[in-house]
Amino acid sequence: MAKKLRMSGGYRGTASFQTTTIIYDATYWFCERFLDSRSRTVDQMVQAARSGRQNIAEGSRAAATSSQTELRLLNVARSSLEELLLDFEDFLRHRRLLQWDPGSAEARKVREVPRRFKEDRSNRSDLTDLTDQERWALYAVWLEHDDAAVRANALICLINQANFLLDQQIAAVEKQFVEGGGYSEQLAVARLAERARHNADDPEQHGPADRIPACPQCGKPTVLRTARTGKNAGKQFWGCTGYPECKGVVAL
Repeated sequence: MAKKLRMSGGYRGTASFQTTTIIYDATYWFCERFLDSRSRTVDQMVQAARSGRQNIAEGSRAAATSSQTELRLLNVARSSLEELLLDFEDFLRHRRLLQWDPGSAEARKVREVPRRFKEDRSNRSDLTDLTDQERWALYAVWLEHDDAAVRANALICLINQANFLLDQQIAAVEKQFVEGGGYSEQLAVARLAERARHNADDPEQHGPADRIPACPQCGKPTVLRTARTGKNAGKQFWGCTGYPECKGVVAL
């Protein structure tokens, strides 16, 4: 099987997807237990929780061909979870229920579940190695509590954790895009490299288009990129792989 230029999928093993799965399930059961099923808020909360989870999965699948689509979907997931966070905060405020301070003992206990689990396991495994049911059981003391305030506060803690994970994931994809280019740029580089390989035994076949130039400033290899802004927007150029430390370019 041919190797893909960019890997995709694998989202089921990520902490962000697994955390949003807990959030989605807990939100569904929270609304079922504590809110009027006819309320529009129920639909909004459940859909926001679902959107956070589904868009992580869709973004992972899109990663094979488009960093921009992956980033867009991850940001949609992030926005959906922020909306859900506000809904749970509103639930507590409107009912004059106490929202846990982030530094409170209760909030810390929820946040520290992954760390405590890892410390308790001799094989140093973490929550990503568990099944959905096993992960849920670690949070069940809060997420199945009879007190709505306990459930809502625990979900606020989990949403903040998921948002933190997504922020890291988005930053990593952005860095990868800046340093390695998008799918079209990588495809062009792979095409040129394959052409050069086929011509390796016939020096007369080599031409300027078959060579990937070195950076004129630092000598590192360049990668084919597309200008996003400015007067050259849409045009391709060879950019240094040492960017942003080195901003050397070679025009096509």
